[in-house]
Amino acid sequence: MTPTSSKPMNRLRILLALPVLLLIACDEDGVGGTDTGELQLPGGFSIHEYADVPGARSLCFGDQGTLFAGTRQQGDVYAVRDLDGDRRGEDVTVIASGLRQPNGVAFRDGALYVAEISRVLRFDGIEDQIDDPGDPVVVRDDFPTDGHHGWKYIAFGPDGMLYVPVGAPCNICNPENPIYAALTRMNPDGSGREIFAHGIRNTVGFDWNPETGVLWFTDNGRDWLGDNLPPDELNRAPEPGLHFGYPFVHGADIEDPELFTEMPEGLEITQPVQELGPHVAALGMHFYRGDMFPAGYHNQIFIAEHGSWNRSEKIGYRVTLVRHENGVATSYEDFATGWLKEDESVSGRPVDVIEMDDGSLLVSDDYSGTIWRIAYGE
Repeated sequence: MTPTSSKPMNRLRILLALPVLLLIACDEDGVGGTDTGELQLPGGFSIHEYADVPGARSLCFGDQGTLFAGTRQQGDVYAVRDLDGDRRGEDVTVIASGLRQPNGVAFRDGALYVAEISRVLRFDGIEDQIDDPGDPVVVRDDFPTDGHHGWKYIAFGPDGMLYVPVGAPCNICNPENPIYAALTRMNPDGSGREIFAHGIRNTVGFDWNPETGVLWFTDNGRDWLGDNLPPDELNRAPEPGLHFGYPFVHGADIEDPELFTEMPEGLEITQPVQELGPHVAALGMHFYRGDMFPAGYHNQIFIAEHGSWNRSEKIGYRVTLVRHENGVATSYEDFATGWLKEDESVSGRPVDVIEMDDGSLLVSDDYSGTIWRIAYGE
């Protein structure tokens, strides 16, 4: 469906009156908690609700500071504005509705790009017409229509190209069409599409190391090999043309019991930089570029783990931190936790991580419909 212009039925303004501030109080090396036992962060960090956005998933910022959020089930795309400079997005507007899982959003040259399952749209001059964005330009509409792993995370790389993944149309299979289980890239106008990397079951988050320009991405492992197999992955792609194993090999060396024998002879598999938790559903990831957080966090990787859906004991539902050096991961640790309770009830599911201009982090949570802000020293 084509997005409609802003009307009372598809436009929502939420005034966040007196939001609850969850302060993390603990010593510098310890992990603290709130009075209600909700969310825990390392010492000196705080977290509060930035905005209420139903189903908020992938995030991006516009040139004028507008935060854009895609969704899956809701079919909506939102613009979130902090009109009074208090670091809370009190103005939330639906700018498009009735779309097919518009998960992915990216911004370039004044335009918002939105990825549905089979097409990419562009809203030109969007920040000057939030209240009446008009119809979008269709950038490209020939991506596969499969719903299974069809939702997309998109982002512009340092090369100026738009990176668009196409997930595997299954849990485990070996599709004939090479566009599946791959990461593609194309020019901003949709031309010149090519496959950048193969063997990726479903990536819903990637970023480029700001110091080297190298692409890193998360990938979700297959299901039904048991609670602890295989791991999700954090991968590194220093050049195009690499293959990351799916569907033949999972993690560093787990041969798929169904499809390993179909692996082409001589195929080189690029191993993950870090094996993540099994079935944690690692989605958005971000290299920290700011200076609000202590120096030890600079250029380290934050990952939103959406949480397992079919594991007998739940795992994930957190933001983790991967530290690295010279392209090699050195640690994998919890950063923000508490959405998963001891009784395995769940209050939130992190999806994406993005950095504000002051160095704080925003974390989208499609389960509670919240965008959280994590700060240090406030």
